[in-house]
Amino acid sequence: MNFGDEMQIIGFTLWVAVLSTLLILPPGLALAWILARKNWRGKSLVETFITLPLVLPPVATGLILLKLFGRKGPIGSMVHDGWGMDIAFTWRAVVIAASVMSFPLLVRSARPAFEEVNPRLEQIASTLGAGRIRVFFTITVLLAKRGILAGTLLAFARAVGEFGATILVAGNIPRKTSTLSLAIYQCFQLGHDSTVWRLLLISLLIALGAVWCSEWLLSKPLSSR
Repeated sequence: MNFGDEMQIIGFTLWVAVLSTLLILPPGLALAWILARKNWRGKSLVETFITLPLVLPPVATGLILLKLFGRKGPIGSMVHDGWGMDIAFTWRAVVIAASVMSFPLLVRSARPAFEEVNPRLEQIASTLGAGRIRVFFTITVLLAKRGILAGTLLAFARAVGEFGATILVAGNIPRKTSTLSLAIYQCFQLGHDSTVWRLLLISLLIALGAVWCSEWLLSKPLSSR
């Protein structure tokens, strides 16, 4: 593997991580807010379902995604027949796998942040004429921003390191679906130790930076909000 290949893999991995994180932000924040503020029958079942990707073997999640998004799967066949596009074993599958595996971390970080927001502040803003959407973005999200940012960073870090689900639903196709984790595994199998350690160091630095920033945000004293 030459320098150009390594840079392509790093760039592709970061692009996938950023894109998948952006894609899960709207539904993740909406679901976190609903779980924090609403009670309904079946809520515990939804919470359990959200947590599943964290406790299931990643390869099991990847197999489920492959069955759903493969050309013969219910979603994959619909997309292929309607738009002539494949999902499995393309960059789209890499993004989906990263999104599914990182989604629980975003929700689990944003939910307690929403729970800490005092509803009275939102009520006061509403009485002053602010609509629900404006209250949500100018009051709720602003006061919960530390937890939201921390969850976003954790989701990004998880997307960077995703391996098990990705290799099943997307494979390890050079310059198409190969990410840092997949490249490290392949180079290890081929005995390219120097490349393994170089890519491993890059992965470690990215993950360390994201997790440290997340922990720093969550550990700031309440008075600094």
